[in-house]
Amino acid sequence: MNHKDRFFATIHNQLVDRPASWLGLPVPSAERGLMRYFGVNSIDQLRIAIDDDIYPIEVPYNYPPSNHIACAFNFAKARHLDTPDERTLTAPGYFEDYSDVVDIDKFDWPDPVKYLDREESFRRAASAPADRIKMGILWSAHFQDACAAFGMEQALMVMLANPDMFHAVIDRITDFYLKANELFYESTKGMLDAVLIGNDFGSQTCLMVDPDSLREYVFPGTRKLIEQAKSYGLTVMHHSCGSIFPIIQDLADLGADIIHPIQALASEMDAPNLKRHFVGKVAFCGGVDAQNLLVNGTPKEVAKKVHELKDLFPTGLIVSPSHEAILPDISPANIDALFNTLKKS
Repeated sequence: MNHKDRFFATIHNQLVDRPASWLGLPVPSAERGLMRYFGVNSIDQLRIAIDDDIYPIEVPYNYPPSNHIACAFNFAKARHLDTPDERTLTAPGYFEDYSDVVDIDKFDWPDPVKYLDREESFRRAASAPADRIKMGILWSAHFQDACAAFGMEQALMVMLANPDMFHAVIDRITDFYLKANELFYESTKGMLDAVLIGNDFGSQTCLMVDPDSLREYVFPGTRKLIEQAKSYGLTVMHHSCGSIFPIIQDLADLGADIIHPIQALASEMDAPNLKRHFVGKVAFCGGVDAQNLLVNGTPKEVAKKVHELKDLFPTGLIVSPSHEAILPDISPANIDALFNTLKKS
């Protein structure tokens, strides 16, 4: 099978020669070690060397200092919290002292037209390997940004005590992402196959917010973001770290085709449990533990886990580390074992 056929067969629970795979998004410090290990000169060459099925395309967003669309809103009061590695949702946020809906216009809301590079979007999509699944990495984390807008603890109190204010802020954030994503979709029209969007809803042991609150305050925006992607004919991978078992069906009902990343050690997120409850209802991506196994395990132990996943999910699971960010504490030999084992019959 070619890469695209394998991907679509996997997510539709059809027969495959092997499950589809995704390396994820190695951080720059991890990229260097991986390239040395595999003897390649670029991350693109690495994806070819491991025969990966998905080619991610990051949104080019030129807003200093981070130049990353996940940091499009400068909500944090502390100036050092404005890059992806330093950003935290718990820092005091711009709206922590505001309670009136009319005050949301006091914030300097960014216009994505000014910062999203449409020519570079086209170039990235056009230059991506034509034989791989081209997946736009959009994030569109409207819930996480709403938490940052107030500071997380304050945001959750506002959600319950002043729901109109929370709605006003999260709706404005959602509108930003709908506009930004439309710019990206129009710039790459006809070239993408899939997109990754999402928010982190789970801790290691449970949801951070009860399901009913998510359904009331967050999922209306999620539905809009998913429906927008679907209107361009795109497959939607929805990301959330942590233990999110109680809302997996919700995400599927909202239109998500794939749930990512199956944080393997989080409560109720083990692959057998997900297979038991959701086989044929939604596809998954992840499963290979990136908290302990890929960090502390041996290549032999990684190979054993991949064999177990292939036996459990001969299809329906895109095999991938259980976090999108490959960190430098993950041994390249374990990444090699993951992909070598996956390709073996």
